[in-house]
Amino acid sequence: MPLPKISEARELSDEKLAEEIVAIKRQLFQLRLQKATRQLEKPHQFRHARHRLAQLLTIETERQRAASQSAKEEK
Repeated sequence: MPLPKISEARELSDEKLAEEIVAIKRQLFQLRLQKATRQLEKPHQFRHARHRLAQLLTIETERQRAASQSAKEEK
């Protein structure tokens, strides 16, 4: 299974991006719980989830910086 592309995440709206971040964090929690109880069957899911979370947080930060930069330019 290939890692998700960042271009797909850039197309998300701000609300959908926030929802996706919460969902990935919840998924990581569930994966950690499964690992602790030795029920984890696919350990590669950790890498995919962390990679996706990093992408989403990067896009969120980029958008926040762009918004603050445009606000500074308007003043």
